[in-house]
Amino acid sequence: MTHRVVIVEDEPLARKALRDMLAEADWLEVVGEAADGLSAVELINSERPDLVFLDINLPELSGLDVLKRLTHEPAVIFTTAHDRHAIAAFELAALDYLLKPFGRTRLQQALVRAREALDAGPARSAVGDARSALGTGPLERILIRDGGRIVPVAVREIERIDADGDYSAVRARGKTLLVSLPLGDFEAKLDPARFVRIHRSHLVNLDFVDTIEPFDNSQLIVRMKDGAKLTASRTASKRLRDLAV
Repeated sequence: MTHRVVIVEDEPLARKALRDMLAEADWLEVVGEAADGLSAVELINSERPDLVFLDINLPELSGLDVLKRLTHEPAVIFTTAHDRHAIAAFELAALDYLLKPFGRTRLQQALVRAREALDAGPARSAVGDARSALGTGPLERILIRDGGRIVPVAVREIERIDADGDYSAVRARGKTLLVSLPLGDFEAKLDPARFVRIHRSHLVNLDFVDTIEPFDNSQLIVRMKDGAKLTASRTASKRLRDLAV
């Protein structure tokens, strides 16, 4: 089965390099290219490709803004030099991302994943997921890479998220999954009525808190239902006391 592809990339040399590499895949047909965000929206909506390679840093509209304006919903592979928002979009929603400069080996890995998803049919919408992830409302679900798999995790199942070096450790359903996003990005997208930042290293789901107890005159201990004991910062402790009725 041949799948139609659009390339969105503002750098001519990078666009040509990607086009040349994609020409080696006989199951793909490049049906158009765009060098800016506004042209990308028009091209994707008119050509209705199965797959889009979408740069993040574009003139006119960013790649993320392009997603929000699409009426057609193709599978999306992000390309980026360093933009952490592209990585965030992938971890939360998109099919894959390619960190530039990438070569044939990394592209082939992305194409294997893309072909499996496209041949399986439109079971879910990557663009729709991305809109949800990048929208203004709280997240309801995140997609996390676990080895070679992508694991959907309902936000209501997340017990807590801990800072872990350059990653965040998402703890849900008895498992811990690492995500290449800072804790602050999760805090900004999760429902503040449910998720509370109790420390610079801990964001907890109040539904999974067993008890909150005094630690000293200014700080509290948060005991999770899984037995974990977390010390809240002084600022967070005051906020937790204010929440108590």
